[in-house]
Amino acid sequence: MASVGPSAASSQPALPSGPAVFKTIPYAFMLPEILCGTWVWILVAATSVSLPLLQGWVMYVSLTSCLISLLLLLSYILGFHRNSENWKVLDSLYHGATAILYMSAAVLQANATINSEFNPEGPLNYQLNSAASFFAFLTTFLYILHAFSIYYQ
Repeated sequence: MASVGPSAASSQPALPSGPAVFKTIPYAFMLPEILCGTWVWILVAATSVSLPLLQGWVMYVSLTSCLISLLLLLSYILGFHRNSENWKVLDSLYHGATAILYMSAAVLQANATINSEFNPEGPLNYQLNSAASFFAFLTTFLYILHAFSIYYQ
């Protein structure tokens, strides 16, 4: 007969709290996700937005994801999870859904970059859009890594 006691519960890895969040994969991806996502919306905001509907979606996804990821990171640092397995499911679902949304935003930002290539406003707008596209795809990759690494943990 299998026992379901403290020894069975201790076989699963504990969720990190405090500074250990920055040393544990996949939670260590959270700070780079936030920083790269912040660069996306800063760079898009610095351009003269030629396609407001497309780049509005990029701004919405990047800003919302940045804020929610920051709240999630703070909740891990402060230990709100209390080592509950439900937090792993929440984390995986959030990062998976955000990866899909960020992929759509990155593709739209790449389209805006292509459209701004021959813009008469000069090469600065194109360079800012190119950098925003780069960071959008990088952030997408980080969210995908986070989602899959928590799934396979």
